[in-house]
Amino acid sequence: MTMGFSLRPALSGDAAALAALWNPWITNTIATFNAQEKTGDDMAAMISERQLNYGFWVAEIGGAVAGFATYAQFRAGVGYGKSMEHTIVLDPTAHGRGIGRALMACVERDAAAKGAHVMIAAVAGENHAGRDFHAKLGYQIVAIIPKVGYKFDRFHDLTVMQKILT
Repeated sequence: MTMGFSLRPALSGDAAALAALWNPWITNTIATFNAQEKTGDDMAAMISERQLNYGFWVAEIGGAVAGFATYAQFRAGVGYGKSMEHTIVLDPTAHGRGIGRALMACVERDAAAKGAHVMIAAVAGENHAGRDFHAKLGYQIVAIIPKVGYKFDRFHDLTVMQKILT
Protein backbone atom coordinates (compact mmCIF):
# COMPACT_ATOMS: atom_id res chain seq x y z
CA MET A 1 0.00 0.00 0.00
CA THR A 2 1.35 3.40 -0.99
CA MET A 3 -0.36 6.71 -0.13
CA GLY A 4 -3.77 5.02 0.10
CA PHE A 5 -3.52 3.00 -3.10
CA SER A 6 -1.85 -0.16 -4.31
CA LEU A 7 -0.41 -1.22 -7.64
CA ARG A 8 -0.35 -4.70 -9.13
CA PRO A 9 -0.17 -6.45 -12.48
CA ALA A 10 -3.49 -6.58 -14.32
CA LEU A 11 -5.39 -9.86 -14.29
CA SER A 12 -7.95 -11.19 -16.75
CA GLY A 13 -10.53 -10.84 -13.98
CA ASP A 14 -9.99 -7.05 -14.12
CA ALA A 15 -11.24 -6.80 -17.70
CA ALA A 16 -14.83 -5.69 -17.03
CA ALA A 17 -13.79 -3.11 -14.43
CA LEU A 18 -11.10 -1.72 -16.75
CA ALA A 19 -13.56 -1.43 -19.63
CA ALA A 20 -16.01 0.38 -17.32
CA LEU A 21 -13.22 2.75 -16.28
CA TRP A 22 -12.05 3.48 -19.83
CA ASN A 23 -15.41 3.76 -21.60
CA PRO A 24 -16.49 7.14 -20.17
CA TRP A 25 -13.18 8.59 -21.41
CA ILE A 26 -13.85 7.05 -24.83
CA THR A 27 -17.45 8.22 -25.16
CA ASN A 28 -17.32 11.61 -23.41
CA THR A 29 -13.87 13.11 -24.02
CA ILE A 30 -11.18 13.61 -26.61
CA ALA A 31 -8.55 12.12 -24.32
CA THR A 32 -8.62 9.33 -26.89
CA PHE A 33 -9.69 9.74 -30.49
CA ASN A 34 -11.11 6.22 -30.40
CA ALA A 35 -14.91 6.33 -30.31
CA GLN A 36 -15.42 2.56 -29.99
CA GLU A 37 -16.15 1.45 -26.43
CA LYS A 38 -14.11 -1.42 -25.01
CA THR A 39 -15.75 -4.68 -24.00
CA GLY A 40 -14.60 -6.99 -21.26
CA ASP A 41 -13.38 -9.35 -23.97
CA ASP A 42 -11.38 -6.53 -25.60
CA MET A 43 -9.72 -5.75 -22.30
CA ALA A 44 -9.07 -9.41 -21.46
CA ALA A 45 -7.30 -9.84 -24.82
CA MET A 46 -5.27 -6.67 -24.25
CA ILE A 47 -4.27 -7.78 -20.74
CA SER A 48 -3.22 -11.19 -22.01
CA GLU A 49 -1.17 -9.82 -24.93
CA ARG A 50 0.41 -6.99 -22.95
CA GLN A 51 1.32 -9.16 -19.96
CA LEU A 52 2.98 -11.64 -22.31
CA ASN A 53 5.06 -9.11 -24.27
CA TYR A 54 5.08 -5.81 -22.41
CA GLY A 55 3.35 -4.82 -19.16
CA PHE A 56 -0.02 -3.84 -17.73
CA TRP A 57 -0.65 -2.50 -14.21
CA VAL A 58 -3.73 -1.66 -12.18
CA ALA A 59 -4.09 0.82 -9.32
CA GLU A 60 -6.61 0.11 -6.59
CA ILE A 61 -8.07 2.17 -3.80
CA GLY A 62 -9.78 0.09 -1.15
CA GLY A 63 -9.89 -2.90 -3.49
CA ALA A 64 -11.62 -0.96 -6.29
CA VAL A 65 -9.92 -0.28 -9.63
CA ALA A 66 -8.85 3.37 -9.76
CA GLY A 67 -6.66 3.34 -12.86
CA PHE A 68 -4.38 1.42 -15.17
CA ALA A 69 -1.34 1.87 -17.35
CA THR A 70 0.06 -0.30 -20.09
CA TYR A 71 2.43 -0.03 -23.02
CA ALA A 72 3.34 -1.70 -26.29
CA GLN A 73 5.55 -1.08 -29.29
CA PHE A 74 5.01 2.37 -30.82
CA ARG A 75 4.72 1.16 -34.42
CA ALA A 76 5.06 -2.20 -36.10
CA GLY A 77 8.37 -3.35 -37.51
CA VAL A 78 11.75 -4.21 -36.07
CA GLY A 79 13.03 -0.67 -36.50
CA TYR A 80 10.62 0.49 -33.80
CA GLY A 81 11.37 -2.39 -31.42
CA LYS A 82 12.90 -0.11 -28.79
CA SER A 83 10.23 2.60 -29.03
CA MET A 84 7.12 2.15 -26.89
CA GLU A 85 3.82 4.00 -26.48
CA HIS A 86 1.78 3.91 -23.30
CA THR A 87 -1.83 4.28 -22.28
CA ILE A 88 -2.82 5.55 -18.86
CA VAL A 89 -6.38 5.92 -17.61
CA LEU A 90 -7.47 7.08 -14.15
CA ASP A 91 -10.83 7.36 -12.50
CA PRO A 92 -11.48 11.11 -12.16
CA THR A 93 -11.67 10.72 -8.38
CA ALA A 94 -8.13 9.28 -8.39
CA HIS A 95 -6.48 12.39 -9.84
CA GLY A 96 -4.02 14.27 -7.68
CA ARG A 97 -3.10 11.32 -5.44
CA GLY A 98 0.17 10.27 -7.10
CA ILE A 99 -1.45 7.26 -8.75
CA GLY A 100 -0.66 8.40 -12.29
CA ARG A 101 2.99 9.00 -11.41
CA ALA A 102 3.24 5.60 -9.73
CA LEU A 103 1.67 3.83 -12.72
CA MET A 104 3.97 5.64 -15.13
CA ALA A 105 6.98 4.66 -13.02
CA CYS A 106 5.92 1.00 -13.41
CA VAL A 107 5.55 1.39 -17.18
CA GLU A 108 8.86 3.20 -17.64
CA ARG A 109 10.88 0.89 -15.35
CA ASP A 110 9.49 -2.23 -16.99
CA ALA A 111 9.99 -0.94 -20.53
CA ALA A 112 13.57 0.15 -19.81
CA ALA A 113 14.35 -3.20 -18.17
CA LYS A 114 13.10 -4.93 -21.33
CA GLY A 115 15.36 -2.83 -23.55
CA ALA A 116 13.10 0.06 -24.56
CA HIS A 117 14.89 3.30 -25.36
CA VAL A 118 11.96 5.71 -25.79
CA MET A 119 8.46 6.02 -24.35
CA ILE A 120 5.92 7.94 -26.44
CA ALA A 121 2.86 9.81 -25.19
CA ALA A 122 0.27 10.69 -27.82
CA VAL A 123 -1.89 13.38 -26.21
CA ALA A 124 -4.91 15.10 -27.73
CA GLY A 125 -4.05 18.73 -28.43
CA GLU A 126 -6.91 19.97 -26.25
CA ASN A 127 -5.91 17.71 -23.35
CA HIS A 128 -3.88 20.32 -21.47
CA ALA A 129 -3.94 18.32 -18.23
CA GLY A 130 -2.53 15.27 -20.03
CA ARG A 131 0.21 17.33 -21.62
CA ASP A 132 1.09 18.99 -18.28
CA PHE A 133 1.11 15.61 -16.50
CA HIS A 134 3.60 14.19 -19.00
CA ALA A 135 5.78 17.32 -18.96
CA LYS A 136 6.09 16.98 -15.16
CA LEU A 137 7.37 13.44 -15.73
CA GLY A 138 10.07 14.61 -18.12
CA TYR A 139 8.30 14.12 -21.46
CA GLN A 140 9.08 16.68 -24.14
CA ILE A 141 6.91 17.72 -27.06
CA VAL A 142 8.51 16.43 -30.25
CA ALA A 143 5.65 17.01 -32.69
CA ILE A 144 2.22 18.47 -33.06
CA ILE A 145 0.28 16.81 -35.84
CA PRO A 146 -2.56 19.12 -36.86
CA LYS A 147 -6.06 17.78 -37.40
CA VAL A 148 -5.08 14.09 -37.39
CA GLY A 149 -7.81 12.85 -35.03
CA TYR A 150 -11.53 12.98 -35.78
CA LYS A 151 -14.11 12.82 -33.02
CA PHE A 152 -17.30 14.66 -32.09
CA ASP A 153 -17.74 15.81 -35.70
CA ARG A 154 -14.48 17.73 -35.90
CA PHE A 155 -10.75 17.30 -36.34
CA HIS A 156 -8.28 17.50 -33.45
CA ASP A 157 -4.53 18.01 -33.18
CA LEU A 158 -2.28 15.35 -31.66
CA THR A 159 0.66 16.31 -29.45
CA VAL A 160 3.44 13.72 -29.53
CA MET A 161 5.68 13.71 -26.47
CA GLN A 162 8.62 11.47 -25.70
CA LYS A 163 10.91 10.54 -22.86
CA ILE A 164 14.28 8.88 -23.37
CA LEU A 165 14.44 5.91 -20.98
CA THR A 166 18.03 4.76 -21.47
